[in-house]
Amino acid sequence: MKIAMMTNSYKPFIAGVPVSIERLSRSLRDRGHEVVVFAPSYDGQQEEKGVVRYKSLLRGVACGFSVPDSLDAKIERRFQEGNFDVIHVHHPMLIGRTAQYLSWKYDVPLVFTYHTRYEQYLHYVGLSGLKRLMPAYVKSFGKRCDMVFAPTPMMQDYLEEIGIEAPVRVVPTGLHEDSFYPDRRRVFEIRQRLAGDKKYLFCTVARLAKEKNLEFLLESMKIFQEACGSCFRLVLIGDGPERGKLEKKAADLGLTGEIVFSGKIPNQEVKNYCCASDLFLFSSLSETQGIVLLESMATGTPVLALYGSGTRDVVVNGENGYMTEAVKGEFTGKLMDILERKEIDFLRQGALRTAENYGSERIARLAEAGYAEAVYGRAMRENRRYGDRNRNRNMVYSG
Repeated sequence: MKIAMMTNSYKPFIAGVPVSIERLSRSLRDRGHEVVVFAPSYDGQQEEKGVVRYKSLLRGVACGFSVPDSLDAKIERRFQEGNFDVIHVHHPMLIGRTAQYLSWKYDVPLVFTYHTRYEQYLHYVGLSGLKRLMPAYVKSFGKRCDMVFAPTPMMQDYLEEIGIEAPVRVVPTGLHEDSFYPDRRRVFEIRQRLAGDKKYLFCTVARLAKEKNLEFLLESMKIFQEACGSCFRLVLIGDGPERGKLEKKAADLGLTGEIVFSGKIPNQEVKNYCCASDLFLFSSLSETQGIVLLESMATGTPVLALYGSGTRDVVVNGENGYMTEAVKGEFTGKLMDILERKEIDFLRQGALRTAENYGSERIARLAEAGYAEAVYGRAMRENRRYGDRNRNRNMVYSG
């Protein structure tokens, strides 16, 4: 099968959607499919086989994000040359509209992955007032799709609740085999460098942005420090517009010695940081799928998170970690409870079992099935329309 992946964001920009696209593309290629990713241009990008770079209107904004030019004529020209069997688009705006146009013009089935609750990000472009309209927009976009992928069962329920008419199937982001094999030498070095003489090392991976709720995490760690002393370090992996504010918050709380802002690190290094940590702490309430939670679990590192749409489908209390309500005292209390009861070794085993369910080959098979269903569904609709036209023509002639 020849698959056109279309996206508004891709590497070297670091975020969940680019990671998901790269992993799925790689897994599908491993299974013999031809995948071409249509992605915007970035400063510092590397040429890569199987990636078509179209123009960007702006580069290097919002921590390296590019504003794509989804009307670039190169997109249609290269698409037409590819003779694709299916289009898989990862955004309903910008490139999403281009994908719908190409699907209509060339009669190619369209699959859409609903990665993100987009209304939670409108404040970045000054459109917070449109939050109520976003579900209606997604519903309208879905009418022109042959298939919609949801990353979790909870998001599948949400899409069906807002009235998506296309079939909705659950296709999570997969984990490649190397996710399960951290570099033990690097793990030791990271632990020694970051934990030092501290008893515990915690980490989190997040874009340092408002919707990630990181002030909650810092305030919770202050409560933990007051109760247990300076026996820990927490590493915040990532960068974003709130970094300066969060660094000041940590200083104001007296946590300068306990909080480490690592900035961006290469994606292949994340597993080593997770493995070096005792627990992965997660405060976001805006995730559709907790990719970073699964990456942590693949290294055997359990999770303490807040109840949210991206965690409920991944974290199982008492098996691979815990979830609490967004109450600082409750979150800190559970953290102390896990450490006091020495549950981490038990939770590590459950974390690994959970991650194994998200192996990349299994996820690629789910995507393949979705593509095949989209192709078959469109063919059946075309046959019905053709049959209706013939019946109408016969009625006219017989009349």
